[in-house]
Amino acid sequence: MVSLRELRVEFHTPDKRVQAVNGVDLDVRQGEVMALIGESGSGKSVTLRAMMRLHNERSTRYHGALEVAGRDVLRMGRRELADLRGKTIAMIFQEPLLALDPVYTVGEQIVETILRHEKVSRQQARQRALALFEKVRIPSPERRLDAYPHEMSGGMRQRAMIALALACNPQVLLADEPTTALDATVQIQILLLLRELQKELGLSIVFVTHDIGAAAEVADRMAVMYAGRIIEQGPAVNLLTQPRHPYTHALLQSRSHGAMQKGQRLQTIGGAPPDLSRLPPGCAFAERCAHARPACREQQPPAEVVGPEHLVRCIRVHEWQCDTATPAPAPASAPDDAALHE
Repeated sequence: MVSLRELRVEFHTPDKRVQAVNGVDLDVRQGEVMALIGESGSGKSVTLRAMMRLHNERSTRYHGALEVAGRDVLRMGRRELADLRGKTIAMIFQEPLLALDPVYTVGEQIVETILRHEKVSRQQARQRALALFEKVRIPSPERRLDAYPHEMSGGMRQRAMIALALACNPQVLLADEPTTALDATVQIQILLLLRELQKELGLSIVFVTHDIGAAAEVADRMAVMYAGRIIEQGPAVNLLTQPRHPYTHALLQSRSHGAMQKGQRLQTIGGAPPDLSRLPPGCAFAERCAHARPACREQQPPAEVVGPEHLVRCIRVHEWQCDTATPAPAPASAPDDAALHE
C-alpha cells in the first residue's frame, strides 16, 4: 500500500539546507500496522507528512520514489493530490484542537469532506457522519455532531479526528502521535480503538510515536529512525525482545518497565542527535554509541539482514548483541464500557 525507495526530504532556507529524511526505504502492506519510533527530531513526522506531500512546496525538495496504493505521489499535480488526500490516504494529527477548524462544527467538517469525495446528498453525508461517530464510540453522537471542537474533551476530539480521517473509507491511515496530548486512560482507549478499527476495516496504518509502549500495543512491524534514516526495522516482537542496533537497545532501556527496582534510575542516551544540516559521513549515532569504532565514523553502514524481515544498519551488527533481552512492554488491558465513554 505504501512504498518508499531512497526517499529524501530537504528543507531549504536562505542560509542552509536541512536533510530531514535521508534515504528511507519502507514498505507497508495492506492490513498492516507499521510503527515509526525514535527520538524527537529523528524524521518520523517528516516522513509521515511526506506521504501526503503536506510540506511547504516552496521550501521542500523531495528525491527518490514514493508510492501510495500504486500511485506516484511525487509526480502528482495539485488536483490529483487533493483527490488522493482523504479518499486514498488520510491522517490523524497529533493535536486535533489545532487540526480541526474552530469556526465550523465537527459534523460540518466531516460532511464537507464526504461531499468533496463522494457523490451523495448532504443528508446522506450527515447520516454517514453520525454512523462514524457511533463507530468511534462518541457518546450522544447526534448532539456531538453539532458541537464545535472547543466544546469537546481531548479524548472526544481525538475520536472525532479519527471519524474525520475515516470519512471517505481510505486505504491508508497515517497517525502522527495521536495519543501524546491525552492522559494515560484515554491513551489506552484510543490505541485499542485504532487497533479494532484497523482489523474491522482492513486498514494499513503508519503509526508515529516516541512511546514504545504505545507502539507495542498496535504495531505488527516497527522501524526505528535516527537522524532521518531507518537504522533498524522488522517484526515488532523481534525489535522489542531482540534489538540488534545499539540505538534501539538504548531506547528500550531508557523507559520504565516491570523489571525495574524501586529507586532505580532510568538509563539515558548521552549526548544529542546530530545537526541535520551537517550530517557526519559515517553512522550518525557513532558519537553517542558506547560500541562505536573509528570505522563507524567513516562510512554509512549498509542494511544487513539478521532475521526474517529484520534489517539493521550497523557495521558491528554481527559482533554486537545486547547482553540481556529487554522486557517487552506489557499490553494494556481493555477498559470497561464506562471508561470507553469517558
